[in-house]
Amino acid sequence: MRAYHSGPPPSRRNDWKTIKSLLPYLWEFRARVIVALVLLVGAKVANVAVPLLLKRIVDSLNKPHVVLVLPVALLVGYGLLRLASSLFGELRDAVFAKVTQRAIRRVANQMFEHLHGLSLRFHLERQTGGVSRDIERGTRGISFLLNFMLFNILPTLVEIALVAAVLLAKYAIVFSLVTFLTLGLYIGFTLIVTEWRMVFRRTMNDMDSKANTRAIDSLLNYETVKYFGNEAYESRRYDDSMRVWETAAVRNQTSLAFLNAGQSAIIAIGVTLLMVLAGEGVVNRTMTIGDLVLVNVYMLQLYQPLHFLGFVYREIRHSLADMERMFTLLDEHAEVADKPDAPPLAVTRGRVSFEHVDFGYRPDRQILHDVSFEIPSGKTVAVVGPSGAGKSTLSRLIFRFFDVQQGRITIDGQDVREITQKSLRGVLGIVPQDTVLFNDTIYYNILYGRPEASRDEVIAAARHAHIHDFVESLPEKYDTVVGERGLKLSGGEKQRVAIARTILKNPPILVFDEATSALDSKSEKAIQGELQRIARDRTTLVIAHRLSTVVDADEILVIDHGRIVERGTHRQLLARAGVYAHMWALQLTEQESDERAVPGVANAPAKDRPARSLAS
Repeated sequence: MRAYHSGPPPSRRNDWKTIKSLLPYLWEFRARVIVALVLLVGAKVANVAVPLLLKRIVDSLNKPHVVLVLPVALLVGYGLLRLASSLFGELRDAVFAKVTQRAIRRVANQMFEHLHGLSLRFHLERQTGGVSRDIERGTRGISFLLNFMLFNILPTLVEIALVAAVLLAKYAIVFSLVTFLTLGLYIGFTLIVTEWRMVFRRTMNDMDSKANTRAIDSLLNYETVKYFGNEAYESRRYDDSMRVWETAAVRNQTSLAFLNAGQSAIIAIGVTLLMVLAGEGVVNRTMTIGDLVLVNVYMLQLYQPLHFLGFVYREIRHSLADMERMFTLLDEHAEVADKPDAPPLAVTRGRVSFEHVDFGYRPDRQILHDVSFEIPSGKTVAVVGPSGAGKSTLSRLIFRFFDVQQGRITIDGQDVREITQKSLRGVLGIVPQDTVLFNDTIYYNILYGRPEASRDEVIAAARHAHIHDFVESLPEKYDTVVGERGLKLSGGEKQRVAIARTILKNPPILVFDEATSALDSKSEKAIQGELQRIARDRTTLVIAHRLSTVVDADEILVIDHGRIVERGTHRQLLARAGVYAHMWALQLTEQESDERAVPGVANAPAKDRPARSLAS
């Protein structure tokens, strides 16, 4: 699977493919679309009829040897046709509004669901700022594309056909030839120059996404920028992208001026030729003054929307370029997908088994080697080992963020690859090492564990996580907004919110991935007791760095370089005097050093000091 990024797309989508992607949204409201098209044709028929009526009015008033009578009926008819042309256009827009807005809503929601459906690898490699900007431009492009393709290009083509039919029926063929020659030159010039200009637009989009990615990334890491005093460095990186954007934007604007000037010249030449022909016809008495007015009004009616058509075509091409990136996201396929007709997980006891599991995030870097262990129902298995040994990878595999390359993972004998991911994650609860909260209230973040829970249940979960008293001390209590990614809370406070959220979910299988890593010793001791209470009678996997937190586990696995090198209870592993015993001795030494650094702790009564295992 390729990583999505905000650079040029690997293969440019066909424009027709992009347009076809919108057809299902139009078909949903086909009745409205048909009514809108009928109103569109009605508006254009009325518009083309206006010059014909104007010709009759002029000819009726241009009779020097007849007593002039005001053609009231013709004038009233002229006004009604003008009204009909405008009224049909407004009704058309009103009827079609729901189609456009529903399409934008559906595509945006589909994109949102699709992004959540993509695998973890995609989200580890994506650039949030670029993705958000691409979606924003793409949804905006949908509105423009639907409205202007149906209500500007199509009406103009209908009007051109009607005008050409009138000219062929009433006048010499030379009028139609000049009209079509002018149209051909205009359209050809517009297409060629617009295609040439698209490279500037795409460059602008690329640099806009890149600049936005850098800006979002820099602002999300505000504290890091400040720690290292790199404000100027971040500004330079942002300006590098904006400088390329500026160059492309200038070229885009100057090329637009060239396009507009060329279009105006072609239209001016065409209108002049037609007026010369009409004027010659009046002089030769083969045409009336009304005919001259008719040709002039038709040309103005035709070339004004045609001139706008050039703008519309340019903007449609821009919209397609904007939508190109957004629909490229929809082409991304989930690396981990449910099998067709996969059944939901049926939990009976909650027994978890790893059977000869091999796994690597990349083919050239294997993380786990032939890992086999079992977490019996209602028991706790702990995994310890040095950083980078593959401990946290185990939790990602249980949640099926990735699929194993060899072996299998089962829950109550069911391979996690054979069941639905939704049902799998519904029975799992996790307190992760790095807790990231939503930029919402503390209440919302705890409630997220089970959105249908009552307020009393949320508060009970907070009490069990030992965060209720802290929340009640805040001015806004549970309505306190935690900030983006929970940055207004300390690491320990975020960790307790995560614990409360998992307690509220109340799953049969638990994963604690360094669940107390952000807590001080006193808080850790209190929370540890609570975690042991909620883990009772639940199948629990504990991933830990501090060995003191896992001494009561039913089994401890020592993993190193992706292999299980030791396993047993705390006492058994200490008696073996192997890797675990060495790690235990090192952590005791570090703990005693920390105690000596704090006055009064080293001399505290034995009952107040951390207990050593008898086997140590």
